[in-house]
Amino acid sequence: MRNLICILLGVLFYNGAFAGVADNLFQQANDEYNKGLYAEAIEHYQQILDTRYESSELYFNLGNAYFKTNDIPSAILYYEKARKLNPNDEDIFFNLSVANTKIVDKIEPVPELFIWQWWRSVYNLFSADTWSGISIILFITFFVLLAFYLLSKLIFIRKAAFYSGFIVLGFTIVTFLLSYQNFHILKNQKEAIVFSATITVKSSPNPNSVDLFVLHEGSKVRIIEKVGEWNEIKIANGSVGWLPANALKNI
Repeated sequence: MRNLICILLGVLFYNGAFAGVADNLFQQANDEYNKGLYAEAIEHYQQILDTRYESSELYFNLGNAYFKTNDIPSAILYYEKARKLNPNDEDIFFNLSVANTKIVDKIEPVPELFIWQWWRSVYNLFSADTWSGISIILFITFFVLLAFYLLSKLIFIRKAAFYSGFIVLGFTIVTFLLSYQNFHILKNQKEAIVFSATITVKSSPNPNSVDLFVLHEGSKVRIIEKVGEWNEIKIANGSVGWLPANALKNI
C-alpha cells in the first residue's frame, strides 16, 4: 500500500513538473514570437509538441510563427490542427483563410445538401468532450425526473416529470450522437496537407500510372486508403487519385 501511494505521488509530482516545463516553454516561445524571433519560437513550440502535448492554442501560435517565416504549407497544417481541436474559433478560421489565399490551388468544394451543412455546423459548436459532458448532465437530469415521477404522490408533479423526462431523454440522445460524430471525425477522418512544391496525382499507386491532375504545396486532401508508400486521396471538388505518402503531412 505504501509503495502504491509513493507511485501515485510520484506520478502526480512528475505531471505537475512536466506541466510547469511546458508552460515555461510556451511562455518563452510566445515572448520570442512577440520579439520577432520566429525561428526560435518555432523551435520551442515544437519542443512542446515533442512531449506529445497538444492544444488549439499551441497549434495556432505555431501556425502564426510559420506564417511569419513564409512557410505557408506548415502554417496551414498547424492552423488545420488547431481548427480540428477548436472548430469554432474565429481567429483560427480567419488566419487559415488568409493562409489559403497564399497557395496556388483554388479548389471549389462540391456543393452539399443543406441538411448536412446544418448538421456539421451543429456538431462543430462544441468539442466532443463538451458534447459528452452535456450528454452526461442531461442523462443525470433524466434520472432525477424519473425519480420524481416514480416517488412523487402529486399528480401534477408526476405529469411534469414524465413529459420533461421524455424531452430531456430526447436531448440526451441527440447530444450523444453529436459527441460521437465529433469524436469519429476527430479520430477517423484522415486529412493531410501537400508538402511538395508541385506534384502529379496518379491514377494508381504506381509512379508509371496515368497522370490525373496536379497539386501544389499547401493544398488539403482527404486520405481514403493507404497502400504501401502511397495514399489514395480525395480533394474538395471530388477528384480522386494517388500520391506518395512522403508528399503529405497528416493533420
